[in-house]
Amino acid sequence: MKLGKVEFCHFLQILALFLCVSGMNQAELSSSKSKPNFQSGRTRTKRSWVWNQFFVLEEYMGTDPLYVGKLHSDVDKGDGSIKYILSGEGASSIFIIDENTGDIHATKRLDREEQAYYTLRAQALDRLTNKPVEPESEFVIKIQDINDNEPKFLDGPYTAGVPEMSPVGTSVVQVTATDADDPTYGNSARVVYSILQGQPYFSVEPKTGVIKTALPNMDREAKDQYLLVIQAKDMVGQNGGLSGTTSVTVTLTDVNDNPPRFPRRSYQYNVPESLPVASVVARIKAADADVGPNAEMEYKIVDGDGLGVFKISVDKDTQEGIITIQKELDFEAKTSYTLRIEAANMHVDPRFLSLGPFSDMTTVKIIVEDVDEPPVFTSRLYSMVVSEAAKVGTIIGTVAAHDPDASNSPVR
Repeated sequence: MKLGKVEFCHFLQILALFLCVSGMNQAELSSSKSKPNFQSGRTRTKRSWVWNQFFVLEEYMGTDPLYVGKLHSDVDKGDGSIKYILSGEGASSIFIIDENTGDIHATKRLDREEQAYYTLRAQALDRLTNKPVEPESEFVIKIQDINDNEPKFLDGPYTAGVPEMSPVGTSVVQVTATDADDPTYGNSARVVYSILQGQPYFSVEPKTGVIKTALPNMDREAKDQYLLVIQAKDMVGQNGGLSGTTSVTVTLTDVNDNPPRFPRRSYQYNVPESLPVASVVARIKAADADVGPNAEMEYKIVDGDGLGVFKISVDKDTQEGIITIQKELDFEAKTSYTLRIEAANMHVDPRFLSLGPFSDMTTVKIIVEDVDEPPVFTSRLYSMVVSEAAKVGTIIGTVAAHDPDASNSPVR
């Protein structure tokens, strides 16, 4: 619809008047549309009250009662004939009303975190008849938030683990701080996170509280634990905001980034030739700085002249290689053996193959020691014949024994 110039001016005037009326003090009760209409000689028309919401600032520390707002009925002509009554949550104990003027005051310090709003009822009574001139109606007093609560880490202190050698930006753990202030009003409950201790190894996302690694190649074998201090500050971290802290203990967990290495290139052991089969000849161990499954090894004899005489197995508890005898030793037949032994990790991580090879070799020389053995007869049984008429001193036969040792000591 097109408006002429005059109509348009009238429209603007009406709009301005509407905005002016809407901008009235929100703490004042408006009953221009809802008051019961008492006019002599006419029928009373009952309508509902229309209330505006009241606001009162929490944590008021003044000595005088805090002014909340004013209730007013258009029936009240200011001649003292109307009195105002307040009931509901906190009436009389927290909120009082001047029955003559309708002014509401708070008499106690209010805490939004304990109770965010109060629902009350108001009534306007004829002072002489004590009868209502307005229908009773409810209204709300909302407690307006101030920044009086610091962020708190309810789940702290935290413990977390992250694999060593993790790339920069690997997530470790998320910390969360809660703020009891009103999240819908201002920035009192808007928290940002920062790291006070733990740099340059770790960082924290300001908005989410996710802690991440900040340095590459962190080595568990060099340092396996870090203590972080994380701060949460409200007011989006601005000056004047309240803050709280928590600690985070981060442990680097092991990965297989250390190959096994023998401390020595060669070993030598002396064993007597009389050592029984299955006896332990020696224990050797390759050093591995890793732990658990990452340090598990297997050993094998890969070369040497003692392949059929000795074998090697692994002690699951100590990760040592145990060399045992498979056949009897004979000093007179062979005085020494040489073994080439390999140690290799059982669980290799492909990410760290460049640090390998994840195996190592060493040489073990076993010296067989001579043992003084008893003489040995040339036969286990000799058969001899002698005549019953043989005289004393007659030679019946000969037995022979020799010393099997290399010294070939005389036998008697």
